[in-house]
Amino acid sequence: MAFSGILSDADITAALAACQAADSFNHKSFFAKVGLAGKSKEDIAKAFGIIDQDKSGFIEEDELKLFLQNFSASARALTDTETKAFLKAGDTDGDGKIGVDEFAALVK
Repeated sequence: MAFSGILSDADITAALAACQAADSFNHKSFFAKVGLAGKSKEDIAKAFGIIDQDKSGFIEEDELKLFLQNFSASARALTDTETKAFLKAGDTDGDGKIGVDEFAALVK
């Protein structure tokens, strides 16, 4: 599993189960349930690196849409509404993407 050593499989399963329904994803509760909130800056940076699929140094909207699938290949894609809300919450500088520092602030 990609998050091995950072997050527990049980926490990932529970967090994904809590947002199975469309439009039920909430980043704050997901990060708390999955165990990412409260992790070290290094662990958060590792998680960012996994989610940044194209290794651009940013998480773009298309990567956010598939955010849950980083945790489990069988997870659903986020709806457009969820994706846009997630991006708006994380993109504090208005450049249309989430950098590692923005991601760390989003996780806390």
